[in-house]
Amino acid sequence: MNRNIFKAYDIRGIYPTDIDEDAAYQIGRAVAQYFSLKNVAVGRDVRESSPALFSELVRGLTESGADVIDLGLATTPMVYFAASRLPVDSVISLTASHNPAEYNGLKIALAGAVPVGLATGLSEIRDLAISGEFSVVERTGIITAEDIKPDYYSYFASFAELGDRKFSIVVDSANAMGVLELPIYDHFAGNVSVTNIWNDLEHPFACHEANPLKTETLDELRATVREAGADLGLAYDGDADRVGFVDEQGEIIPMDLMTALIAREILRKKPGSTILYDLRSSRSVREIIEENGGKAIQCPVGHANIKRLMRETGAVFAGELSGHYYFEENSTAESSTLTAILLLNLMAETDGPVSSLVTATHRYFHSGEINSEVADKDAILEKLKEKYADGKLTEIDGIKVEYPTWWFNVRGSNTEPLLRLTLEADTSEHMEQKKVELLGIIRGTEV
Repeated sequence: MNRNIFKAYDIRGIYPTDIDEDAAYQIGRAVAQYFSLKNVAVGRDVRESSPALFSELVRGLTESGADVIDLGLATTPMVYFAASRLPVDSVISLTASHNPAEYNGLKIALAGAVPVGLATGLSEIRDLAISGEFSVVERTGIITAEDIKPDYYSYFASFAELGDRKFSIVVDSANAMGVLELPIYDHFAGNVSVTNIWNDLEHPFACHEANPLKTETLDELRATVREAGADLGLAYDGDADRVGFVDEQGEIIPMDLMTALIAREILRKKPGSTILYDLRSSRSVREIIEENGGKAIQCPVGHANIKRLMRETGAVFAGELSGHYYFEENSTAESSTLTAILLLNLMAETDGPVSSLVTATHRYFHSGEINSEVADKDAILEKLKEKYADGKLTEIDGIKVEYPTWWFNVRGSNTEPLLRLTLEADTSEHMEQKKVELLGIIRGTEV
């Protein structure tokens, strides 16, 4: 198998070139052996390659002695939900998330949805799978099936507090796994009417890319919200562990500002709680958390880092610039639909359009993340540290330098020769000026 399919936080590659049935079998053997698994639950997405890969993954798990609970088709948040609801040592989501149809992969977590990454067992699993040096086991595991979805739907629907408010929303599932999240909204159909676009699992991926981080994928959602006069639009990514939103005017709600809005709603119920925010987020996110009585802690990028830090700090919620939102209600794992429900709760409580909530949160001018290909990432980072030595430096993920009226973060890609720049300033002109300045240094074009 191609060892490069083992990424920092998951396994992912093109089928069958990078990942095939043999690889799935070997990985199943390796996961079960490395963690001495007794019971594991496995869910899968709707990709054409998923049934064959699932079959061989399960064969590998059972031939290493693990009993398998087949969750069937399931979103990644459903799989994480199973990690705390079923008597299992581990859960696996067979998915390639937002990647195109020719990809597939695995997301592995231990009981309680504790993620497995290269630093927490995935590198050893990789080496064991490639070597094929598996132990002889005394028994072959058995396979049973369980549908976690009814419990999942009723549990998350219970968080809706909409009173007598009526909302119309538009949901774009991109013909991917978000379709399986839709029954939650049926639980409060008296309050919420749903217009669905691209919700056909019979023709998966036969539309735009399932990636709300790419704003062009939201074009049809934005237009439909405007045409329908809807109150809100939302778009799931491929495995439904990320979600993007647009307001009633069809304008995209920045994903970091969603962290601030959801934090506000959570702190109403859980005053004084700790909330994590991605270090690339707007400064207003921290301000709003603190204004609402919360303890704000900035965190590095990446779900494994965030979930670990949530457990260490006792945080009840975390938000990431990429549209991942993490809740203690799902074992510190993602819950995209709970994010939507809590936003509707906030809209019901404030009795106004979501655009007004966003406007009150939008205090600064943010660049978004800008990629630059560089030959020597470390040398550039050192140069930036030297030039901006008079600012407040933190190094929890790349470097972040803060000044009273602006800040920037530069971090390296784990897999590519890229540096990723994010910055924010008090005015649009200031932000643009600093963006040009920083990109000149990063790309070697400074005058």
